Amino acid sequence: MLKYLIEKELKLIQRNRVLPVIIFVMPVVFLLLLPFAANFEVKNIRLAVIDNDHSTYSKRFIEKTGSSKYFQIVANESSYEVALKNQIEFGKADAILEIPQHFERDLVKQKTTQVLITANAVDGMKGMMATNYLTAIAMDFSKHISMEWVAFNDLMPQQTIQITNHSLFNPLMNYKFYMVPAIMMMLLVLMCGAIPAVSIVMEKENGTIEQMNVTPIKKFYFILAKIIPFWMIGFIVLTIGFIIAYFVYGLLPVGSFGTLYVAAAIFILTMTGIGLIVSNKSDTMQQAMMIAMFFLVVFILMSGLLTPIASMPRWAQWITYGNPLRYYAEIMRFVYLKGCTIPDILPQLGALLAFAFGTNLWAVISYKKRN
Repeated sequence: MLKYLIEKELKLIQRNRVLPVIIFVMPVVFLLLLPFAANFEVKNIRLAVIDNDHSTYSKRFIEKTGSSKYFQIVANESSYEVALKNQIEFGKADAILEIPQHFERDLVKQKTTQVLITANAVDGMKGMMATNYLTAIAMDFSKHISMEWVAFNDLMPQQTIQITNHSLFNPLMNYKFYMVPAIMMMLLVLMCGAIPAVSIVMEKENGTIEQMNVTPIKKFYFILAKIIPFWMIGFIVLTIGFIIAYFVYGLLPVGSFGTLYVAAAIFILTMTGIGLIVSNKSDTMQQAMMIAMFFLVVFILMSGLLTPIASMPRWAQWITYGNPLRYYAEIMRFVYLKGCTIPDILPQLGALLAFAFGTNLWAVISYKKRN
């Protein structure tokens, strides 16, 4: 009996003009575009400069700032008020760098000086990064000038603490290596969460659900037949993601593909169960899609995909424990970047198993078969 139900579901998917195309096109589009677009590394920050000193050191500092890949000097203004009015208020610049008078004199005689950095905080991320970048450039410039003085005066440099940075698991700090596994998770959410949400309600609108209701098929087998095809689709989408990640980004998991497939099998069951619950509770396709997208958007935003969970308020961090996407996002990144094995991710797998069992049991119970 289950064999024929699965065959029916697969034929419904094949006859759908849009769904087979989405299965193969969506992973390609997402993985080719989003890693480049969803990049939190801020570059080409538009900078307005005010040089009140016009000295050799001030010009060198401005040149050093402009040569950075992070800044693009768009204007040289005569005063702070003019820069604020003409550049910031009209959105022509993202930050202002003001070099005070006696910049060179104070740097030479007093060994210290100050510059003013004003950032447009309407875009909070860009404003914060502009301030951090300018601070780092100023410190590097100061260090370089100090070394010049030491060489010129033939003195031994003062003892300093040198800091060596070493980035674990992603040595090149390539943001794509961090985003690609998360985008694979997003694809599984959309394919195995949103589409099953319209599966049963589509049959309600077409009238075919009434034919199923008069058969002796048990609810368990009916829901299982709905789950298995999307379970297969999820594996196809994930495999396409692995292929693109390797050939486009040169990204292979440090861990094993087997671990990734085991975690995906449980996660797909969870998302399909959520989709079928929504479908059981909905009367129209529009209603099902609206409810599904509401929950899926909340799940994605609270998963740590876009913002770290540690940066969220304490009450929001507690809410994320009820989000299955949180655990699967951790698994994808742990296996891909750290090489974790199944024993290492047992807490996350255990949470996903609980979600999979609970959501699918709810899907079976919530399906009302009317004879």
